[in-house]
Amino acid sequence: MLFFKELYEDAKNIKKQDPASRSVLEVIILYPGFHILVFHRLSHFLYRHKLLFLARLISQIGRFFTGIEIHPGAKIGRRLFIDHGMGIVIGETATIGDDCTIYHNSTLRWNWKRQE
Repeated sequence: MLFFKELYEDAKNIKKQDPASRSVLEVIILYPGFHILVFHRLSHFLYRHKLLFLARLISQIGRFFTGIEIHPGAKIGRRLFIDHGMGIVIGETATIGDDCTIYHNSTLRWNWKRQE
């Protein structure tokens, strides 16, 4: 039940943030930024439960339909708004906090250097 509550909260936030949206239902049906959050929440759940192949499969299906790629291992906070999301890539080690907005052609990853 928490899964659907969080997704509804995401949809309400997108409606609030995007002046072009007319209703929460429109966001749920038509917005790829919302659709990829559905795919990611499902794939992240599978990833956390060590079903890695299935998690990647779900994320790649989401990428095919939305043009937005989010690795199942990425940690995404509440109320993310992806506006005009084509070309967004969020890597496995990325962490996104609550109440963030991401625009098209963005790549997010955690940059680290190997310790020698």
